Amino acid sequence: MEDPSASSAAKPKRSRLQTRIGRVVASRRIFPFLALTTLSLAALAGFIVTLVDREDFPSFGVGAWWAVVTIATVGYGDVVPTTPWGRVVGSATIILGVTFLSFLTATVTSLFVSVEQDQKAAEEAKLRAASEAETRALILQLDKRLAELDAKLDRLA
Repeated sequence: MEDPSASSAAKPKRSRLQTRIGRVVASRRIFPFLALTTLSLAALAGFIVTLVDREDFPSFGVGAWWAVVTIATVGYGDVVPTTPWGRVVGSATIILGVTFLSFLTATVTSLFVSVEQDQKAAEEAKLRAASEAETRALILQLDKRLAELDAKLDRLA
């Protein structure tokens, strides 16, 4: 027989971030969490690119605009990083932006599917309840008829 404490020791410990994300997903608050994370990423990327590429991004507003456009995968091209560090920040922003947008899309889609499944389950439950009520009514009718037949047999006997 396996020792339960040994199996729990074999499991990797979860970080505080993993635990928090797990709670967010389980509580179905993942969409606001991902949206806030995406906006935070845009603000952070805008701030960092303003620090590392002052020539192309003279203000935080320009950096934030570039970050939002880059995260949204639109990429107008009106402002682009030209320094090596600016391009590193741009590459990371593109990868993280696409990843977060994919998660947002998947989350919204799964919420729609979940709502539809809940509606179908509710309809099936109503149909099942109606069917059970009909079956009960038929059984009561049969029980009544059997009682009548028993009464007739008792009178004949």
